Amino acid sequence: MNSFGYRFKFTSFGESHGKAIGCVLDGVPAGIKIDENFIQEQMNKRKPGKNKYATSRKEDDNIEILSGTFEGFSTGTPISIIIYNTNQKSRDYTNVKDLFRPGHADFTYFHKYGIRDYKGGGRSSARETATRVAAGAIAQLMLKEIGISIQSGIYEINGIKAKELDFDYSLNSEIFALDKNIEEEQKQAILGAKVKHNSVGGVALINVKNCPVGLGEPIYFKLDAQIANAMMSINAVKAIEIGDGIKSSSLNAYENNDQINSKGFKSNSSGGILGGISNADDINIKVYFKATPSIFIKQDTVDIYNNEVNCELKGRHDPCVAIRGSVVAHAMMALVLADMILLNMSSKIENIKKIYK
Repeated sequence: MNSFGYRFKFTSFGESHGKAIGCVLDGVPAGIKIDENFIQEQMNKRKPGKNKYATSRKEDDNIEILSGTFEGFSTGTPISIIIYNTNQKSRDYTNVKDLFRPGHADFTYFHKYGIRDYKGGGRSSARETATRVAAGAIAQLMLKEIGISIQSGIYEINGIKAKELDFDYSLNSEIFALDKNIEEEQKQAILGAKVKHNSVGGVALINVKNCPVGLGEPIYFKLDAQIANAMMSINAVKAIEIGDGIKSSSLNAYENNDQINSKGFKSNSSGGILGGISNADDINIKVYFKATPSIFIKQDTVDIYNNEVNCELKGRHDPCVAIRGSVVAHAMMALVLADMILLNMSSKIENIKKIYK
């Protein structure tokens, strides 16, 4: 499947070392102001080659909107976006064209499709996530018009956890750090791994404010289930937590329940979601990224003929994929919420009457 969403739906296309990547969005309501500068700003957050904490592959990631807008507004027809690849170095992969790189999808893609696209991982490359950021930016423009805002940042790197959360600070941090007091320690962990030709993992925190009550479709299209689906579709994500997450399993019910008064919920262990439906409190999730599997240390593997061989990688790779991955998680949250908003429009007969009045 190369599409995501039900009512607000996008389909991505392209490969890491192909001519271009892109996406087509269907179901975008007419009349949304399409701010191309905002979309490009989001792309710039994720784009590679910005600093020493990311891959050295330099791509401008300039978007070109081909359809679906007129005089700066969405028309209600499919919006298509293309992003040209300009800095591929396919020769970096010729020495591993018959090998399965440990930690990558090479093994599973080959055995499923019988084709070994060795150039940067082909369709399984994280390069594809640039299209999600473009689509997510349009979703954010829609959410902005109804007052829903999303914030994100890096909560943890290599086990070094934030104690204070400052989403405004993260916007200007080279690694999107949420806690300025540990940012330097997190940076050194990344650079320390890079010097040793290794990599480290990390955790992104996503926060949603002003989400209305009622988003989520029970029982098999719950809001939290779709968020999990979205986040787990991102390369290198191995787990997510909603609200207190794992901690909830060690608490008793009285400790974990969010009691209610006339002003609302007195706590937010649930992360803003009850029974798979938003409760109007902040939505909080953590997204856990494994260490980038592309490392320059000799590793054991097999080739496509099942011969045991050594794998020695070349190329340009992120020493901590969680940093740019946090931007993708931010975009995927926007896509889920935009989809849920459109689904929720017809959940009451009063809403349908308003549409057809």
